[in-house]
Order: sequence, then structure tokens, then C-alpha cells
Amino acid sequence: MGGPIRIGDLEELVRVLATGATLDDGEPVPLLTHLLQCAGRLQATHPRDPELVVAGLVHDIGSVLVPDDPAGHARHGAAAVRGLLGDRVARLVRGHAQAKRYLVATDPAYRAALSHRSVVTLEAQGGTMRPEEIRAFEAAAGDDLDALVALRQADDAAKVPGAPTAPLASWRPLLEQVSSAAGGTA
Repeated sequence: MGGPIRIGDLEELVRVLATGATLDDGEPVPLLTHLLQCAGRLQATHPRDPELVVAGLVHDIGSVLVPDDPAGHARHGAAAVRGLLGDRVARLVRGHAQAKRYLVATDPAYRAALSHRSVVTLEAQGGTMRPEEIRAFEAAAGDDLDALVALRQADDAAKVPGAPTAPLASWRPLLEQVSSAAGGTA
């Protein structure tokens, strides 16, 4: 297998995201719908954090690029978008699966709110964090701990069949803003 997949420009990013319309990743909505719902939730709750919102839009892109690798999808996605959308977006994408493990370990009610597929992938991603993993995750997350938790919570809530979403094209200005700020190619 070659090196990590890298997305070179916004046109390619939008094309890859659009292919998510035909994938469901074992959830009740297509992957693209899930991503659009996630970004919409984060836009509503964190409108002053464009990188977090964009991370919500692209957090599962690794599932499109490397299907059937739930344990590695966050890593694949982060590598794919880092050059285009910047280090912070990549860190949030990479950390969203670990944030699930973290929340299951730190919030007794959290696991019960996960979809069946999320419970299955939780085990593939390492299961509930142990105390030393919790401390390491919090230290590594630093100032982005709240953003990672928000991304994870939006991720889990963004699986509602029939919920309205903004079209993918409507996110282009925000993608351009974040890419430009990161020095990526718009």
C-alpha cells in the first residue's frame, strides 16, 4: 500500500465528500447526509469556530477514502485534509474517534446514546479508555478538548433520517475561508 491519501484542492475535496451520498457506513443516513448534519449542528452551536465546523463536515472523509477501516478512518481523514485545511482541522478529525472512547469513559450515560454502529466501531477503535489513556488524551487535546467533545457529540447526533441539511455547495465559502487561512489551495 502507498502512503497516505492527500486531497490537493477544494474541487477534489467536494468531489470526495459528494461520493458519500452513496455510502451509509452502517448508519441510518448516507455518509454525506451525516457530514452535512454534523457541520450544521456545529455551525449552530459554535458559529465563531470555522475550523471546528469544517472538521464536522470532513470528519469521516477517511471512511470514503479507505472504506472498511473504522479503526483507521480518523487517521486517514486527517492525513488527507491536513495540507488543504490545516493542522487544527486535521487534529480534530484525527481525534474524533478517540473522543468517543473518552466520552464513554468519562460520562456514564454516553455509551447508551451511541448508535449500534458506533458501539461496534468503538471496540475496533480500542474500546473504553483506561484512566492513563484519559489523562494522555486530555493532555494531547490541550485547548481543543472542548472542541473535540463538541465534534464527537455533533457526530453522534447527526444521524437523523429526514432532518434538513444545507446542500454541500453552500459550505464552499467556509471551506475556502479555512483553506485560505491554512495556506491550502482553494
